[in-house]
Amino acid sequence: MAFSFSISAILLLVLLSFSVTGQQPSYKGPIIFNFGDSNSDTGGLVAGLGYTINPPYGRTYFRRSTGRMSDGRLIIDFLCQSLNTSLLAPYLDSLSGSKFTNGANFAIVGSSIFPKRIPFSLSIQVMQFLHFKATAGSKDLIDDEGFQKALYMIDIGQNDLAQLFSKNLSFTQITEKIPPITTEIKKAVKTLYDQGGRNFWIHNTGPLGCLPQKLSSVQQRDMDTYGCLSTYNAAARLFNVGLRHTCDEMRFELKDVKVVYLDVYAIKYDLIANYTKYGFTSPLMACCGNGGPPYNYNMRLTCGYPGSQVCEDGSQLISWDGIHYTEAANTIVASKILSTDYSIPPIPFDFFVRS
Repeated sequence: MAFSFSISAILLLVLLSFSVTGQQPSYKGPIIFNFGDSNSDTGGLVAGLGYTINPPYGRTYFRRSTGRMSDGRLIIDFLCQSLNTSLLAPYLDSLSGSKFTNGANFAIVGSSIFPKRIPFSLSIQVMQFLHFKATAGSKDLIDDEGFQKALYMIDIGQNDLAQLFSKNLSFTQITEKIPPITTEIKKAVKTLYDQGGRNFWIHNTGPLGCLPQKLSSVQQRDMDTYGCLSTYNAAARLFNVGLRHTCDEMRFELKDVKVVYLDVYAIKYDLIANYTKYGFTSPLMACCGNGGPPYNYNMRLTCGYPGSQVCEDGSQLISWDGIHYTEAANTIVASKILSTDYSIPPIPFDFFVRS
């Protein structure tokens, strides 16, 4: 009896040793690590800093506020669902119940690339990833193969451009500050590459000049054909040109790497320019806000606060709160991303799972 107990104990210790040392997990995919701002934050701001994001945020799909800056799902949610994997849990949410076996979301509302060393800039998010990776193996989460085959998504830069415009700089001064922004994205990718990452999915920035928030607050207006701010959009396009060039450089400089550049700007601008084709009305007006037409945005009374109003049917509007998109709009953007028509090179999103 004593002998059989000893054998059982030894077997148990062996099994435990595999679990503790991280030898148990093998790549089962998909695994995604996301870095970004409010366009892809799935609850990090609320979990990490305790901020309250009130209803009607989340009313469409989740039926409650989840910390997402929309009435429902974000683009990243649809991309995850296209792979039949769990929605990506915020890295900072220890109460989510996630074991992070399918990755983690480091994106936080308000994040930018500069300044570099303040929460939660891109460099800080990458540092959080490094901490996650250093502890993941010992906690039976993701092994080295998993980190190598994972998809690393980056969607950031919009807030940097907005900050530049808020400083009353000339357009020339703004354009001069764009290259350092894309350089920092390259540095982030290089850091992740040095940690074993080989698959990168990078979104460019959308038409900043079409956001109701900007349209309602800018005094000097140089409007384009569709009622958007030409200067803001011109800066976004310059940023995107630089980002595409950066992606081209990384494909050339880094061995065995796949870098996919997504033209989200073209998708979103098409949505606004041809809004009736997609079943939308008032493409430049927020569903949730204050002030009524044409933009329904009031910086002193934003969505979720007492006194704000919300439209009855968010599926008819592109903008949810003046800055972020409705679930209906995100659905279309995600479907176009998945089409590969806006990807350079045209690699399908599920390629990284199949490979």
